[in-house]
Amino acid sequence: MKQQSLAPNETMQVHEILNFKTICMTTSKMMEGVVFDQELKALLEKDVQQSITAISGLQNLLKRAPEIR
Repeated sequence: MKQQSLAPNETMQVHEILNFKTICMTTSKMMEGVVFDQELKALLEKDVQQSITAISGLQNLLKRAPEIR
C-alpha cells in the first residue's frame, strides 16, 4: 500500500504543533531545576518523557511531507 503524503496545509499544521510541543518540553525541563516539590518534579519529568515521544512521532509524520522545490 502506498503511503500518502501530507498536504501543504497539513505540513504547516504539524510543524506548528511540533514547535509548540518543543517549547512546552523545554519549559518543563527548565522548571525541573527550580521546583522543590517532588511530586511536581515527577510530573514535569513525566511530561518531558511524553513530549520526547510526541516530538519523535511528529518528526516521523513530517517525513511524509512533500518536498518543496
